[in-house]
Amino acid sequence: MDKVSGESRSPFYPFDTRIWEIVVKAINLGSGVNLAAMLTTLFLLGGCAATTVALSKKDLDVQANTSTAIFVDPVAKNDRTVYLDVRSGVSEFDRRAFSQFVKQQFAANDSGYRIVDDPDQARFQMLAYVLNLEKASPSAAQAALQQGYYGAGERMAGVGVGAVIGANSGHTWQGGVLGGVAASGATVVANALVKDVTYMLVCDISIREKAGAGVLVRKDTQIDMRVSDTGSSQQRVSQVSDKKEYRTRIVTTANKVNLKLEEAQTPMFDKTAYAMAGFF
Repeated sequence: MDKVSGESRSPFYPFDTRIWEIVVKAINLGSGVNLAAMLTTLFLLGGCAATTVALSKKDLDVQANTSTAIFVDPVAKNDRTVYLDVRSGVSEFDRRAFSQFVKQQFAANDSGYRIVDDPDQARFQMLAYVLNLEKASPSAAQAALQQGYYGAGERMAGVGVGAVIGANSGHTWQGGVLGGVAASGATVVANALVKDVTYMLVCDISIREKAGAGVLVRKDTQIDMRVSDTGSSQQRVSQVSDKKEYRTRIVTTANKVNLKLEEAQTPMFDKTAYAMAGFF
């Protein structure tokens, strides 16, 4: 945008200031061909930002990041067994399909670990809880990653599309007026059709390993509760277990222009499953 006399103007000024006048004249011509040509020209003039997004985000980009690295103790080949338990409260999440991706990644892993159906016979138990599978922004994904393991706790709710038409600042749920109020009708329409969409999958992972013979694991838990407006209660719980526990979080994002969940889901599942198998 050029700065002229302190005002923000598009590179195609003064054409965009007469957009609707041109459209009206095209309609009055009564020719569908002329109208189509006019609208095409308007899109070319007004859709610069949308064109930039469309070109830069035309390829699907999927990234999986882990909040904390997990290093399980090496065990003998016969003990390289893992029981998988996948849970979620997200209606769009397909647990069965996700479990299949995890099993395939373990089968392809050359470390020799395998998925078994009996938790009592498994040396390791891997519990995965998916908290989110929704549209988000890179900043929301980074915040979820930094938060780390949270278990089946509160969700980070996504935010809807901005209330202002054409208020697209790079992501579908980050509102704001693009360059102030829309510079032209063509820009509004172009930006409404071209959206930079990011999907986020947040998966908390708990890996429990049976401790060796004669080894007991003590687990201390602190529970803080508010019992009234003027007081609170604190509990400390200690228990002895035969399992060591590792916890981490995997945040997987998929980004592309006009991305749909159906297109994002499979590569996101595959990337997350690869990260899970990589802990062993």
